[in-house]
Amino acid sequence: MRKVFGILAILLGLTVLLVVVCDLRVRSYARGRLYDDLSSVPHRHAALLLGTSSAFRDGRPNLFFQYRIDAADALLHAGKVDKILVSGDNRHLSYNEPQMMRRALLARGVPDSLIVLDYAGFRTLDSVVRAREVFGQDSFIVVSQRFHNERAVYLAGRHGIDAVGFNARDVHSLRALRTRTRELLARVKVFLDLATHRGPHFLGERVEM
Repeated sequence: MRKVFGILAILLGLTVLLVVVCDLRVRSYARGRLYDDLSSVPHRHAALLLGTSSAFRDGRPNLFFQYRIDAADALLHAGKVDKILVSGDNRHLSYNEPQMMRRALLARGVPDSLIVLDYAGFRTLDSVVRAREVFGQDSFIVVSQRFHNERAVYLAGRHGIDAVGFNARDVHSLRALRTRTRELLARVKVFLDLATHRGPHFLGERVEM
């Protein structure tokens, strides 16, 4: 039994080490590529707004969503971007992140002509790679919370894309803590995807922006 516990302890230690190494590599790469101050953000043609649901299953508003809309709207009105590429999950007919975000942007007064929808942004990897391969953007500003931007910018760099991130306001709650825990696992998945050369679920014909 002692040997079993010893093996389990070693496996646990290796797992923790793997998570820490992946996290450090992502954060190290993203350092200097993320912006909190709107005035410091360089101009790019497009902002890549990463999708999430406007509300939780219990009906409460999702502040991650709200703050990302705030950040994308601020970039556009400050003249930092010309268009907003909204990329999210539309895997099911009853769930459509891009349209949720489009409606929120329209409610802010963003012209519909400046919003481009990507319905196949099932994962951050899909959103980032499709921004170049489908929408022709090899340099853009990612819009999400800092922890998400770090991973997105890292993925972009590993795929030869010049991306920086504009950090939306963060959320501090028990639910947000669970989100950050999942983020650590998502960073490990980044390296598994890179090792197996995994790409987006779908590509398709080019879309002009």
